[in-house]
Amino acid sequence: MNSTKPAGGTMNWTRPADLRAQVQKLWDRGELLAQLVNADSGFPKRLILKGPASSEIADNYEAVRLWAKDIMDTPHCRIGMRSFVHRVVGSNSIPSEVWIDSLDDALAMLGKRSEAARFSALIDMTRQRQPLLPGWLAKRPLKALELSGHWSLLLDIVDWMQAHPRPDIYLRQVDIPGVHSKFIEAYRAVLTELFDISLPQDHIAPEAGGAGQFAVRYGFRDKPARIRFRVLDPSKSPLLGGGMQDITLDSHSFAKLPAFASRVFITENETNFLAFPALADSLVIFGSGYGWDSLSPARWLSDCLIYYWGDIDTHGFAILNQLRSRFGHVESFMMDRDTLMVHESLWGNEKDQALKDLPLLTTDEQGLFDDLRDNRIRKNLRLEQEFVGFGWLESALAKLVE
Repeated sequence: MNSTKPAGGTMNWTRPADLRAQVQKLWDRGELLAQLVNADSGFPKRLILKGPASSEIADNYEAVRLWAKDIMDTPHCRIGMRSFVHRVVGSNSIPSEVWIDSLDDALAMLGKRSEAARFSALIDMTRQRQPLLPGWLAKRPLKALELSGHWSLLLDIVDWMQAHPRPDIYLRQVDIPGVHSKFIEAYRAVLTELFDISLPQDHIAPEAGGAGQFAVRYGFRDKPARIRFRVLDPSKSPLLGGGMQDITLDSHSFAKLPAFASRVFITENETNFLAFPALADSLVIFGSGYGWDSLSPARWLSDCLIYYWGDIDTHGFAILNQLRSRFGHVESFMMDRDTLMVHESLWGNEKDQALKDLPLLTTDEQGLFDDLRDNRIRKNLRLEQEFVGFGWLESALAKLVE
């Protein structure tokens, strides 16, 4: 491309690279490939062309001539011209419109004909095997092109699901040539979109969303969630042998336990979990951060006093808020301003703050959360629960049982 500029300053005229960039945007948005699915060419398409104004032509004739030549030499474009009269050279014409007349011209300009041919093959394959899915190709053409090497296997999985609705087996047991459970897990996001289109609605559990709920959504068996807890009162152990046992059960078995403690503590730090002191009629659960599905079936917890001990930072309060959405009577434990200020020498930094409003916090919790979120005490302030002194923990427990 000729880069000659007018002597009177740089003119903001459209150059051949600008025309190509406009067509590239159509590709990047998936519009060009989508037209192969929809049989709606959308062509001819007029591109934006900013050329010299009449006042610029007279004073920059040579620059205008070179600009016009560059535009007219742009391949795969149709150029519309307008006439003008120059005081020295007389009548002339310059480009006033640029058109791409066909999808093939657009693809040729970008060097994308081979990609388009590959995408056309995906369309043909999909129409033959899964007539409900070409619409997904039109919606996600660049993603489909990225998956072209695996597309046949993905359709094999869709075929299998249609033949085995809500199969009630583990992903490891799916028997499709060339497909293993790690393949399915790696492409869960795409398969979710394909299944939601191709499966009958009564074969889908709509309440189960997100990658972590893939198995539940489509009727596979999921590995059981596990709950780890310690009995803090040896006389209350649900297992033979007594002692302050460290026990791990699947959530179903945990839910079926009799209510064997009136107080339940939940902590996110393993050391705190292991070192939590003996306490009458109590147990401590090793938490799992966001997500409390594993505890929800244990309805006997609704009759217990539940205390949540998390980090004093925005995410700690966000996790507390989420836990309260399952068990509304949960109380925070050592997540208060006094605990924070006493341990000032041990403050750290929270990398990414939770900024959403938390409607289930108490007034005092909300005040501290707002101070943390708005950086009123210190920027990105965090006190990790493992830094809270053991004596402070023992004093807090003593106050609970007074």
